[in-house]
Amino acid sequence: MRLSSLVLFLTSALLTFSADHILPGEAVAEVESREQKVWARAGDSATLPCYLSPGKRQNLLSDKMSMLWLRHGGSGQQEPQVVLEVGPSGLRKMSLPMRPRVTVQDSALRSGDFSLRISPVRSSDAGLYEARVAHNTELLSCRLQLGVVTVTLSQPSPVVENEPLLLSCNSSHRARLVETCWFHKGHLLPTSRPFCFWRGAHFMLRPAMSDAGSWRCQLRYSDDEIVSATYNLQILGFSGPSNPIVYAAAGSAADLPCTLSHLPSTSGSNMVTAHWSHLAQGHLQEWSISQNRSSRSFPLHLPTVGPGDAGQYRCAVSVGRRTISRDVTLAVVTVTPSIQGAVSEGSRLLLLCSLTHPRGHERFQWEHLESAPTDRQLTVATSRNQEGHRLQMGPTLEIPQVSQKDMGTWECSVYGPEGRLGAVEYGLQITGAQVSSPPIFSGQVTFGLTLALFFLLMVCVLALALQKRAQPPVFPALEGMIAVTVPRKELEKKQGEKIQQTEC
Repeated sequence: MRLSSLVLFLTSALLTFSADHILPGEAVAEVESREQKVWARAGDSATLPCYLSPGKRQNLLSDKMSMLWLRHGGSGQQEPQVVLEVGPSGLRKMSLPMRPRVTVQDSALRSGDFSLRISPVRSSDAGLYEARVAHNTELLSCRLQLGVVTVTLSQPSPVVENEPLLLSCNSSHRARLVETCWFHKGHLLPTSRPFCFWRGAHFMLRPAMSDAGSWRCQLRYSDDEIVSATYNLQILGFSGPSNPIVYAAAGSAADLPCTLSHLPSTSGSNMVTAHWSHLAQGHLQEWSISQNRSSRSFPLHLPTVGPGDAGQYRCAVSVGRRTISRDVTLAVVTVTPSIQGAVSEGSRLLLLCSLTHPRGHERFQWEHLESAPTDRQLTVATSRNQEGHRLQMGPTLEIPQVSQKDMGTWECSVYGPEGRLGAVEYGLQITGAQVSSPPIFSGQVTFGLTLALFFLLMVCVLALALQKRAQPPVFPALEGMIAVTVPRKELEKKQGEKIQQTEC
């Protein structure tokens, strides 16, 4: 009991001396003292609370109030260090090391809130803080212990994907560290995953874009004190798949993507440049993309591509003094016919659909596209599709005998597990084909022309017969003559007998 009484007596004497130091000449009628612990992460802001109880705020007279914030044991000093002082006239004094980082709000002071705000917090700010507020005849004392948790990165900002990263977590608590736990987006990391922990550190060999987001470290000490801090990890990389492939038809345009995960300005870097390169047949092609600070996309546009343009392209983006790159593969879809140019009707035609950079799981589909069909044509085309002639699977399309119904556009589509990847079209032209008239209409015209020619020929024959019957004979005496057919042998016998009679 004697020891407790002695401690209370010394505390009261110290507070009375402090009150006389703040407001000389004023008597202290009541003393309030509070003490608690506040944790903050280095780089964030911290608020050290100190305020009057609601019942005493109405008696506060701001013109007779003074406030003093002290720090005990800071920077290895034994004497308390003045952090912020507000006199009865409102004049403020601040310590030089913390001058731009400590503030109190005037509106809060008039309502009885004397909290001290520190922004940003440094690891050296950890320690014991005390507020002494004198108003009228009362003295308010607040004692707070500020603890600082520090989360540091092994590589400078911005953090680049695929580069080794070490997240370290420690605090100003003086007890022995017993356990360290890491949480990513609220989920505790399982111990079975290949993560390395060393003195509160978390190691990532190849950080990916999926590792970005909220990270929280939780430290447990031997005195059962648990300290945690949250850090929002931003990884500068590329959005989208890690190995993108762009599929384009031969003869068409292609756009190769190159998009950063976030604007470089959010990482404190304003100098951004992009550079594309492609090695084709031993020649290096290069493109420079103009800088655009308001955009994080740097695509490469190729107006016309062919099989020779296929291959791997590299996009290199420089952010400040750091350069990150990503490879983009251009795959070109082509159609190779067995007969070049126009195809004769009745010929055998093979169409081969090929891909320059296959991954092994692609599948091909051929389809005959109709151009602006009418209602009747649409019905015929639908019946043909149902027969399976206009929709075929596989990279090779075989037409045993080319006919006019095969004329038009054939499309080869390439599909993968993620859906349709790309397509290429081939226009089939047939020698002597009538593009404007369908086969049914052409047969009707041919039949009508044949029938008309037949009737015309019959009319001509009949007219000639009538004309011949109406014409009179030229030699009337010959009309009564009858032609008799004599066999050849009898004619020769009579001629022989006549010759013998002549010789005699």
